[in-house]
Amino acid sequence: MFDALIPELISLTRQAGDSIMTLYKSQISFDIKADKTPLTVVDKMSHNLITDGLNKLTPNIEILSEESENITFEERSGWDEYWLIDPLDGTRDFLEETGEFCVCIAYIKNHKPIFGLIYSPVTKTHYFTDNDGNTFKQKGNKKIQLQIGKNNEALRVVVGQHSANNKNLLSHLKEKNIAYISKLGSALKFCAIAEGLYDYYPRFGPCSEWDTAAGVCILEGAGGKVLDTNNDPLRYNTKDDLTSPVFFASGKPK
Repeated sequence: MFDALIPELISLTRQAGDSIMTLYKSQISFDIKADKTPLTVVDKMSHNLITDGLNKLTPNIEILSEESENITFEERSGWDEYWLIDPLDGTRDFLEETGEFCVCIAYIKNHKPIFGLIYSPVTKTHYFTDNDGNTFKQKGNKKIQLQIGKNNEALRVVVGQHSANNKNLLSHLKEKNIAYISKLGSALKFCAIAEGLYDYYPRFGPCSEWDTAAGVCILEGAGGKVLDTNNDPLRYNTKDDLTSPVFFASGKPK
């Protein structure tokens, strides 16, 4: 299914990325949502474009987006499979003009992401998985398969731009053999580990299921792992609350 859709999804997310970039580094207003994250016209614009495109490509598949109107768990609990999207992951990074934001599309089946695609509008780079679960990076006409990096003794750690001072994170990292710690916005952290640029991404701060699903699939397709505090894979659409648990994303799964 996904191999046939990938060219269309690449085209769709490129269109969304182009629309996002038309307002990048512009003075735009924003609202603050209940979860204290910003919402801009750019989020809504990308949401509309992607959901319209997915409805045309797969008209019988449900869609859950960060910017969807409230869909109750009673309704969602009947979904065996659905698209899960974040039309602009890293809105704060977009507003702060770091360039570290992306578009995320995942496909969830039986509470697990089985396909993921992430697009960086600034670098015009796609990361995605195929039917066999392999992960690829594509920029222009150049496409390469990704594998996690070599097994470094000291961890090259990547953390969020806005979570670097989290007390739990700092305490956790004190217990590790750290080579260095870098900051990077949005789900691009998963892609960076899949590329072998980093080894480890611990997440203690709050985030939602649409923030993680595509990245989890992409990292696992490159040989990595994303586990919760019980060493279990993340599960999706299992409760009313759509927040993700504390997790550890690693390019050194052993």
